[in-house]
Amino acid sequence: MLENKPVEKVDIMSYAGKWYSLCSIPTFMDKHWHETTETYVIHPDGYYAVFTTYKLPPDEGTKYVRSKLIVVRGTSNAQLKAQFVWPLKVDYWIIELAADYSYAVVGHPKLKHLCILSRKPEMADELLNEIIGRCTQKGYETSKLVSQEHKPAAPRSQVQSS
Repeated sequence: MLENKPVEKVDIMSYAGKWYSLCSIPTFMDKHWHETTETYVIHPDGYYAVFTTYKLPPDEGTKYVRSKLIVVRGTSNAQLKAQFVWPLKVDYWIIELAADYSYAVVGHPKLKHLCILSRKPEMADELLNEIIGRCTQKGYETSKLVSQEHKPAAPRSQVQSS
């Protein structure tokens, strides 16, 4: 069993930019979303302004939502708090991060949420399956992962379609 914990350190500037959500264990808010992207912009007040775009059936038009991502002090930027509605904040742990920041895995201390992010809308099946395997070893219910259906889609062997 692997420990579910944040990575050692995250470079704030390298983490900024556009991410594609490849698959996730959905929350009540995003359970019907697909083709989701998140763009992290460093705000002058010291947090990330997050611009999320997604498609939602049945009209399939692109929608968006804005939120904040606030670094928890003393965590080497690996633990953050996501705020969609003031004053509520939820834990956002970066539990895996490629050395070149090409992918990241966002988890939760109580294993409630999981999201695999990539700088591109696709990822090699082998790498995605390795990441999913490590998340399973950390205790996440990876059978609940749902593809965000970017084209081309994540491998169907381990990720359900929404």
